[in-house]
Amino acid sequence: MRRQFAASDACRTGLKEGEIMGLGMEIGKLIVAFLVLINPFSALSLYLDLTNGHSTKERRKVARTAAVAVFAVIAVFALIGGTLLKVLGISVGSFQVGGGILVLLIAISMMNGNDNPAKQNLGAQPETGQVRPARNAGAIAVVPIAIPITIGPGGISTVIIYASAAKTYGDIALIIAAGLVVSAICYAILIVAGKVSRLLGATGLTILNRIMGMMLAAVSVEIIVSGLKTIFPQLAG
Repeated sequence: MRRQFAASDACRTGLKEGEIMGLGMEIGKLIVAFLVLINPFSALSLYLDLTNGHSTKERRKVARTAAVAVFAVIAVFALIGGTLLKVLGISVGSFQVGGGILVLLIAISMMNGNDNPAKQNLGAQPETGQVRPARNAGAIAVVPIAIPITIGPGGISTVIIYASAAKTYGDIALIIAAGLVVSAICYAILIVAGKVSRLLGATGLTILNRIMGMMLAAVSVEIIVSGLKTIFPQLAG
């Protein structure tokens, strides 16, 4: 995990060309990690169902509010993640291993073609399986579209893991910057949800979900290995 934030030291000594490239790579890694876990494409169906019958203006409002909520969650847990673990008496290594296992289970479920177990269909009626119509655009944007459909327990755990590994305020800023980019991507995808859904179709979305699952599995293994090295320093040698 130390390498994930090595570029932040450049902020204290002045950014040279190589350091800027390193900083960009660190932000890129965080963006990819957040994006494959959050997987905004998983929220498309629910978003379209809950905003069915709404005007274009209302749909944009829902997408914008959901994106802001996702960013707020990432920013808040990036700021308090490390402190939260200390208050609860949980070691960084233990949380990395536990969170990594949770993320791995989510990845396996995605690769098997199942719904994300941490993002259940909260908008569905148990009797009919039909999604409830939206009554308040602002309310549904936060729950359930943003939380927990877009960013659920796995996403929050990952943010806390990265935050707990942060050494400087620059590291925290990297996490928040990555969260801002991911939130903007979520907004863009929700805005064109109808077009994306028609373009990819059910089969395309399933394939995309499995690819995301494979990438997420790789991220989870990195998190678990990092946690094991923290708990057992001899493994790092």
